[in-house]
Amino acid sequence: MAAFVKAINAKIRAHPMLNYVCSTHFWGPVSNFGIPIAAVMDTQKSPELISGQMTAALCVYSATFMRYSLAVSPANYLLFACHFINEGSQLTQGYRYLNYHHWGGKEEMAKKGEVSKIDAPAESKKLGELVEKAKTELKK
Repeated sequence: MAAFVKAINAKIRAHPMLNYVCSTHFWGPVSNFGIPIAAVMDTQKSPELISGQMTAALCVYSATFMRYSLAVSPANYLLFACHFINEGSQLTQGYRYLNYHHWGGKEEMAKKGEVSKIDAPAESKKLGELVEKAKTELKK
């Protein structure tokens, strides 16, 4: 059985494309693409939901790893593309955050009636009541 597995592995590794698909140079960026996909999808959501600190952290992270992806040998262009897309998305989110919170976007949206109707303190109180109710039911 071990010889069979070894033979299959040798066959896969002999083909350059299959060898690449079976490597961490491929699967690392593929699994990491969830972050930029989520960031691109978040550009359609309300700017009041954007975390400025997280956006800044992801900008630094993507810029750092764009550089890293080209510094390794061989250069990992798929990882570079992943972080390039994420950097662009995070910069877009950063602009939306600054526009909404610091450059008058909140006031403009309020004039248009587009600001969220969520009352955070009331929602928090309701959540607290539900948690307390669940705790009392668990004690029974």
